Amino acid sequence: MAIADKVTAALQASILPSVIARGGEIRLLRVEGGTVVLEVTGSPGAALPLMGRIEALIKRAVPEVVEVRLVGPSGPPAAAIGDVTDLARGVLERDINPVIAAHRGHASVVAVENGWVRLRLEGGCQGCSLAEVTLRQGIEPLLREKVAGVVGLIDVTDHEAGREPFYSAAKR
Repeated sequence: MAIADKVTAALQASILPSVIARGGEIRLLRVEGGTVVLEVTGSPGAALPLMGRIEALIKRAVPEVVEVRLVGPSGPPAAAIGDVTDLARGVLERDINPVIAAHRGHASVVAVENGWVRLRLEGGCQGCSLAEVTLRQGIEPLLREKVAGVVGLIDVTDHEAGREPFYSAAKR
């Protein structure tokens, strides 16, 4: 069995269901030597928190693999990082923060690296039981639509430190 076939089997057996459950999709793009390149579509930020697990599972299933890399879907050329950062901040201030302010929330861009927006939720969004939904179904699609070069979101919020979440786990 070829390396690509083994990687695809490992993805389908144990990785793909977890990524799909988080709103993303992942597929084998190519194998270059011992490096596996996976393309993440849908909600790309859904796969990033699982990256360590994905790499460990693939390496365990396919010992020939030495590295696993994630890439976003190919699309229009990304704007310069400074432009992506400024544009993402503008979308947050204009389109997102006025809406989540109704829940005492605020979102801010921490950094942008290779199209991945590192975002911190604050106020009522920090520790909110619906924060993941807000990120994956609200903020991420809007940023990807309005800012060329955005691949996805990485939530860097310390949700455990949230003092007054709008929806606590107890309210569910």
